[in-house]
Amino acid sequence: VEHLVMPENWALVEAAKVCYISGFFLTVCSDSFIKVAQHCAETNKVFTMNLSAAFIPAHFKERLETVLPYVDILFGNEKEAESLSKSFGYGTTDLKEIARRIASSPKVNDRRKRVVIITQGPGPVILFNEGVITEHPIIPIAPEDIMDTNGAGDAWVGGFLSQLVLGRGLEDCIRGGHYAANVIIQR
Repeated sequence: VEHLVMPENWALVEAAKVCYISGFFLTVCSDSFIKVAQHCAETNKVFTMNLSAAFIPAHFKERLETVLPYVDILFGNEKEAESLSKSFGYGTTDLKEIARRIASSPKVNDRRKRVVIITQGPGPVILFNEGVITEHPIIPIAPEDIMDTNGAGDAWVGGFLSQLVLGRGLEDCIRGGHYAANVIIQR
């Protein structure tokens, strides 16, 4: 945590309107994760997290349970969501139900509701927002145009966040995610 609270580093956290932390960070420094999350809750900044890999909920459940109450927007793919469901004992593989359960779990900052987004590769993105589930089809692409899908999820989140920091609504954020993922898989 020492590196995070150095004045030049903490100033960046204080200046941010939106904070994003990858789930991978839970494996090495959950104290820093919590420090940023608490700051966001206290100052009503948007705190976002990506589950990042199916092993995170499976092997770092306790750490995930500690940070999840701070998360305003949670990203994950279908495998990560199913892993969370299994680890948390939801008893379902239905992605819409998993999104609903995650969104309705306890939250520290009650000034905003939790948004849950589950990507599904070539399938539609599932959005749970304000008690409503919607599906958002990806940008169609011919299989022969796909070069590599590595990084598509990270690109999707980056595209989403690029619009979020500009103050755009969730529909525009999702379009930004779709665009970024579509570009990256063609490279």
